[in-house]
Amino acid sequence: MKDKLLIIGASGHGKVVADIALKMSKWQTIAFLDDDESIKESMGLEVIGKSADAYKYIESSEIFVGVGDNATRERIQEKLEGAGATIPILVHPKAVVGEQVEIGEGTAVMAGVVINCCTKISKGCIINSGVTIDHDNVIEDYIHISPGVNLAGSVKVGKSTWIGIGTVVSNNLSIASGCKVGAGAVVIKSIAQPGIYIGVPARKID
Repeated sequence: MKDKLLIIGASGHGKVVADIALKMSKWQTIAFLDDDESIKESMGLEVIGKSADAYKYIESSEIFVGVGDNATRERIQEKLEGAGATIPILVHPKAVVGEQVEIGEGTAVMAGVVINCCTKISKGCIINSGVTIDHDNVIEDYIHISPGVNLAGSVKVGKSTWIGIGTVVSNNLSIASGCKVGAGAVVIKSIAQPGIYIGVPARKID
């Protein structure tokens, strides 16, 4: 394990990522990279360069992509992986993670999350504050599950999907890749086509 951590992105999501990393007490040094030159520090941590500078630190540091947008996070992380970067998993100490749970590289699990047994969460995901994920879920790559979402048992969420704050997904359902599910939606049927879904029950609007 490397004792230095670099976080790409010093704004909103990056700050929460840094907070998790600080509470994990795993790295001796934590710093940011950000393309906004006006940001010199964030969370009391120094901004030491731009995102492109990450490749200079691959040998000495673990690197985490603290960017909220799914597509941008995927693009940056995939390039870093291709260059041989070490990308950690960040789990807040006040998250509850069950037995036989798999979590992929570059995923952040935030405070108050509950992930029950036998669930697989793939790489580059954001499992935001207060989310509950019940047993036997499959969460594919580069998904953002917003605060307060509740997923029942045996739910599958496809790659690059965004699930809005407070959404509820019933058991034994699947959500296609590339979907956006609006805040407070209630999903009671599987979603087979990419698109935007809102309402109670959730319905496709685009």
